[in-house]
Amino acid sequence: MSAAARTALCLLRSDLRCHDNEVLHWAQSNADYVVPLYCFDPRHYLGTHCYRFPKTGPRRLRFLLESVRDLRETLKKKGSTLVVRKGKPEDVVHDLITQLGSVSAVAFHEEATKEELDVEKGLCQVCSQHGVKIQTFWGSTLYHRDDLPFRPVARLPDVYTQFRKAVETEAKVRPTLHMADQLKPLPPGMEEGCIPTMEDLGQKDFITDPRTAFPCSGGETQALIRLQYYFWDTNLVASYKETRNGLIGMDYSTKFAPWLALGCISPRYIYEQIRKYEKDRTANQSTYWVLFELLWRDYFRFVALKYGRRIFSLRGLQDKEVPWKKDLQLFDCWKGQWRLQVRSEGKTGVPFVDANMRELAATGFMSNRGRQNVASFLTKDLGLDWRMGAEWFEYLLVDYDVCSNYGNWLYSAGIGNDPRDNRKFNMIKQGLDYDGNGDYVRLWVPELQGIKGGDIHAPWVLSSTSLSQAGITLGETYPLPVVTAPEWSRHISQKPQGRGHHPKGRKGPAHTPTQHKDRGIDFYFSRKKDI
Repeated sequence: MSAAARTALCLLRSDLRCHDNEVLHWAQSNADYVVPLYCFDPRHYLGTHCYRFPKTGPRRLRFLLESVRDLRETLKKKGSTLVVRKGKPEDVVHDLITQLGSVSAVAFHEEATKEELDVEKGLCQVCSQHGVKIQTFWGSTLYHRDDLPFRPVARLPDVYTQFRKAVETEAKVRPTLHMADQLKPLPPGMEEGCIPTMEDLGQKDFITDPRTAFPCSGGETQALIRLQYYFWDTNLVASYKETRNGLIGMDYSTKFAPWLALGCISPRYIYEQIRKYEKDRTANQSTYWVLFELLWRDYFRFVALKYGRRIFSLRGLQDKEVPWKKDLQLFDCWKGQWRLQVRSEGKTGVPFVDANMRELAATGFMSNRGRQNVASFLTKDLGLDWRMGAEWFEYLLVDYDVCSNYGNWLYSAGIGNDPRDNRKFNMIKQGLDYDGNGDYVRLWVPELQGIKGGDIHAPWVLSSTSLSQAGITLGETYPLPVVTAPEWSRHISQKPQGRGHHPKGRKGPAHTPTQHKDRGIDFYFSRKKDI
């Protein structure tokens, strides 16, 4: 190797894509050899901070492994490959700098939260010791950090609507970067390394549950296929705002979140495709709403930049004192483990909550509507420490994103970016609004299948005769509710009755009833007290 040859190490973390990747794009013009590098950091497979759940559950791990394999294949087609190592990134980079002797720069995308920032500090120290340049970029959001109308980030509004309006009127989305068809090679003789198995990382593989609303594989290739399908092949994006509060099936929402979380798809690419769709097909509230949701994702990332470690604090962004409980028995019921039961299933005795928690345990996925409800139930009905729920989601969600997860949990707990105090969801009303016939509950709580219609949302109010006819013994075949809220009673008498009944509007469990379609605007903007 020539003494003058320059080698760039491109550390990839939550940016597992070739398209619109500024780290890889920069390296092609600033080095003779380029090493795309992914490290399986052992710290990602330890316990969560407070309650020591596994940090990475089996479904997200499999999705990650698929994404890493896919990126390697994509890079190979361009004359490169993905180098994979097990170890802390700062240690791996140190070893590679020493081994290669030609590293001129280490490049990576900057992150927003403490553990990732600690890695970046370690990388800077290693590079400083070896006289190697550090080149960093910001690439995780739709709007670039440097283009925000709030400088410094401490001026970021604490209410999303103020942020959204300012960004939409005063900032522009940067264009995506085009990657060359042929990339710079690895240094001669460098081994790409083996991609570990799930067992290597302490997890067992699993069989995909056929009921899952997210049966997809990880990786950039599948992410781009999904966008092509949802936008161009089916036009589902044109009705997204009406269907996004669905509960069953693949097509009620974009399902981009798992790929966005690992950076398999660029938010700027989604933006460009939306604008193209609006130009070529149609522009409506639904196409806008995809961008609206991407802006929420941006917002939580910028909130993390503003508040730092406070997004993980018990007292939250508002430094509010709340007498949170740490009742592990109640928490076991919520997360899915009823005492003396082996099965990992929701056992609160509130069917809409249990159905959602069982779906999460079985598939690693839960609808947006479900997440809002189970979070409200844990924090407002059970009064449990919100971090219990946040860390359980961190463990299980296939689309776990640290900023969005903790931002949403702070919001639900009433100690985050919610301008309205004491927002609380009514579990019965929510169940009837979004699962009026009970199809979703029946899918995930089969022991209640004998109950017809909306009665399934409150089995504890049914007569002993009705329960007997349905083959249910409360407290034995299905638990009594661990808590009941007085406001639930206002809606129990409104349950749809009888077999085969559907709420007005589009039929089928995957669709939001027409009379509730405006509720798709999201609970963040509801002015109604009873939600």
